Formats: sequence, structure tokens, C-alpha cells
Amino acid sequence: MDAEPGTIADRVRSLFDEIRHAAVRAGRAPESVRLLAASKTVSVERVREAVDAGIRHLGENRLQEALPKIEALDREGVVWHFIGTLQRRKVKSVVGRFETIHSVDSLVLAEEIARQAKAAGLRQRVLLEVNLGGESSKGGFAPAALAQALPLLNEFEQLDIRGLMAIPPPTATAEEARPYFRQLRELAQALTAQGCRNINMQELSMGMSHDYAVAVEEGATYVRVGTAIFGVRQLG
Repeated sequence: MDAEPGTIADRVRSLFDEIRHAAVRAGRAPESVRLLAASKTVSVERVREAVDAGIRHLGENRLQEALPKIEALDREGVVWHFIGTLQRRKVKSVVGRFETIHSVDSLVLAEEIARQAKAAGLRQRVLLEVNLGGESSKGGFAPAALAQALPLLNEFEQLDIRGLMAIPPPTATAEEARPYFRQLRELAQALTAQGCRNINMQELSMGMSHDYAVAVEEGATYVRVGTAIFGVRQLG
């Protein structure tokens, strides 16, 4: 879905409607899906418009860009998510500042997050990133490797592992992304069956502006939408 004409508030209302319809088509409770506004390169003023329109979950890719937005929009009800690639040297600054880190893509990164969370005296909520298409340009666990790594991840008691995140390979249509979304849901079910006591697979972060409705039909609990709210991104 490309950004629709009208105001940010108009687009947000339309997205909430479409998400509700997609959830109902799939026999799901609409409130089980959260619309996460991906606000990379978007000004504080425009993000505030989205919040005023009902957005409660905000996702940022870059720590330095996120910090002034967090300070400016530090209001009750706004929940911040880190959705970009996380470098190990920035883990200390991210832990505890974002409710959920969506992009834990390796055991090494998981270990560093756990170490910094322990030092801060908290448990950090995270999602495990899966590279469904085996793309060299993307990070993430291969599905089979994640199944093998799960017992090791289970030992990181400072990690509150809540589920999986994936960005499928590019597809010409939203419908062509469906098998990838289904694969992620089925992987979460298979990992749950391993019975690791510290790991919960209830969250699936998948779907963006062009394919979020299909992702909801396949079980997404977070859809990360930027363009359909804010318009085409500025380069940077």
C-alpha cells in the first residue's frame, strides 16, 4: 500500500480499518495486532501527528535519530521499539530505552544484550530476526540455525524473548509474500514445541506498507508501517 492522499490522521485511520478487516477475515481479534509506525527520517512534528491520530507504537532504526524523538514525545502511552540493525557497540545505549528490540540476529548480539541488561538490572524484551530467504544482504538467523540456537538463547535469563521478526525477500505483489509470512508463523509454532522455559513465541513482527494486510491474515502481531503513514522517505 502506497501512502494515500490526505493527512497523516486520515492514513492512520485507514490503516486501522484495513488491519481490523484483515484480522476479521482471518478469524482473529483485531486488538491482537499492533500498528507500529516506522518513523525513520520522519520529523518530530510529523510523528506527533501520527501519535495524535492514535498511534501508540513507534519504531526507529537509528539510535541517534531516535533520541531527540523519544525526548520530545515522552508521553504516557507511547511505546518505543528498536527495529533497525543493532551494532554491538550501541547495545548499552539501546537496552532499557526501547521496550522491544526487533532485530536480534545472532547469538553474539543476544549475549551482549543480555550482558548489558544484567548490568542495568532489567530484562530486555526482544524478538529474534529470521532470514527467511537466505539473503546475503540481510542479517538474521537461518530457520534451521535458530532451532539449533534456541537452547543457548534460553540460557540468557536477562532476555525476555517474545517471538520472531522477518522481512521477506522483495515480491512483486503482497500475495507473493504470503508463503514467507506463513513460514515464520509455522517456525514460531515449531520453536514453541521445543519447550524452552524462558522463551515465548507469541509475537510475530512482519509486514510493511505494501503487504501488511496479508501479514495480518497470516498471524502478524506487529506490522511495521512507514510509507503508508508518512509518505515516501527522504534519503538519509
